Amino acid sequence: MHIHKKGIPIIFITAVVLAVPAAITFFFNPVFAIALPIYIGLLAIFFWTISFFRVPHRQATLADNAVISSADGTVVVIEKVFEPEYFKDDRLQISVFMSPFNVHVNWFPMNGVVSYMKYHPGKFLIANHPKSSTENERNTMVVKDAAGREVLVRQVAGMMARRIVWFTKTGEKAALGSEFGLIRFGSRVDFYVPTDAQIQVKIGDKVKGQITVLAEI
Repeated sequence: MHIHKKGIPIIFITAVVLAVPAAITFFFNPVFAIALPIYIGLLAIFFWTISFFRVPHRQATLADNAVISSADGTVVVIEKVFEPEYFKDDRLQISVFMSPFNVHVNWFPMNGVVSYMKYHPGKFLIANHPKSSTENERNTMVVKDAAGREVLVRQVAGMMARRIVWFTKTGEKAALGSEFGLIRFGSRVDFYVPTDAQIQVKIGDKVKGQITVLAEI
């Protein structure tokens, strides 16, 4: 496990900001019994910030016709919906909610090519809100495999998430298990697969990026 390079500046800024109340407490509140809980709270915030940007070392699941989860989290939606942005037809939507304590790196769900990519500014509704997929800040990516099958992956910002980051663009190779982005501080990832896909998870399941098979197409 290592710390993502995109998190290093934020970790540094957090350390500087937290040092201010720590110094104030040290110089103006010498009573140890009162100061200790403050120090513990500040350290908890600092280590939580570090843990948020952790990147686990995993071996991606290799399976024919499988869509692998791009994120750690909990399955909160499985339903047939109309996808208006790219497919413009009915798809099965699988949504994975990432709490502030989950790993927030996102990985490609299958091998192929990035056939579509578009960023949308938007609101910051709570990530499990029904309208978050269409009204929140989001980034839409479509991966097309060698057989021509396409899966849409949408990074959706949440109430805490204020920055979606991606490391790829249209036309680039998508390698199963490789990073394509991350979302800072609480969010969700939506997957849109063909309506005849065989869903391999259920609502409430805990899933792991690079490992859990969400569907077979």
